[in-house]
Amino acid sequence: MRAIAVSEYGATPAPMNLPRPEPGPGEILVKLVAAGLNPLDWKIADGMLKDSVDVPFPLILGQDGAGVVDEVGEDVTRLRHGEQVYGAFLDAERGLGSYAEYALVRDDGPVARMPEGMIYTQAAAVPTASTTALAMVEEARVDTGQTVLVVGATGGVGQSAVQLAARTGAKVIATARDDMAGTMRRLGADETVDHSKGDLNRQVLAVHSDGIDAVLDVVSDTTAVEHIAQMLRPGGTYVSTTWAVNPDAMQARELRGVNYQGKPTAELLDRLSDLIDAGALRVRVEHEVPLEEAAEALAANRAGGARGKTVLRV
Repeated sequence: MRAIAVSEYGATPAPMNLPRPEPGPGEILVKLVAAGLNPLDWKIADGMLKDSVDVPFPLILGQDGAGVVDEVGEDVTRLRHGEQVYGAFLDAERGLGSYAEYALVRDDGPVARMPEGMIYTQAAAVPTASTTALAMVEEARVDTGQTVLVVGATGGVGQSAVQLAARTGAKVIATARDDMAGTMRRLGADETVDHSKGDLNRQVLAVHSDGIDAVLDVVSDTTAVEHIAQMLRPGGTYVSTTWAVNPDAMQARELRGVNYQGKPTAELLDRLSDLIDAGALRVRVEHEVPLEEAAEALAANRAGGARGKTVLRV
């Protein structure tokens, strides 16, 4: 089967012809139509798992994907042949990922039926980004009447976080340059702030002089987090996906700091499907590229500045 893989950590991802995996008991083989690209993918290629997982090479990249159940192993009961599904397919211990024509996932793993009416390229953009956003909003305990700042709002996680936070009834401030401000407001942001136009804290506090209740941050380093956290009221929460929060230092200031690592689950995916079906969550695909152009797409993602999700057409 066609796949994009690396032959060693640090190698350039390249097209390869690799054996099609076969489903064992309790496993599902999915014929993928699209694969979603995440920063996690190039981080793994760089060696993020080097000290924690014994990875075989070649290693197929990619976590997110959408396709059709092609074959099921013994004892599979939740999904059937021919069903349209989406989920997270990375199995690094076996060298398998979603940048391929076929992928394996356990019947009790992070896979679910696709939202009705959603096309494969949109569905492939959902699993990691939107489950992370949903979990961040819930981890921050965002509620009606609160003021929430989403830092890194224009990327895949950020766009979902803006929508899901707004859905709680909170007032949402999104970081965005002028050319994305309209998009952020259409997704539910009440205000936007442009970090390229000066100090973020100064801009936010000019409108919210008594501070804000929560920060959902998908991009900042430790120095930036310490600065942005100064806007939080006592009792406020800072959730970071870059693991840049010092929870003890936050607690000393009567704040709650959370470092969150996203992990898609079938339950979260089912909840997202319901939200998408109800029109409460939209996923914006910025780029669609052929599978063979994965290396270039990963390099562009590494450079930053995403305005939505990139999806590979398998």
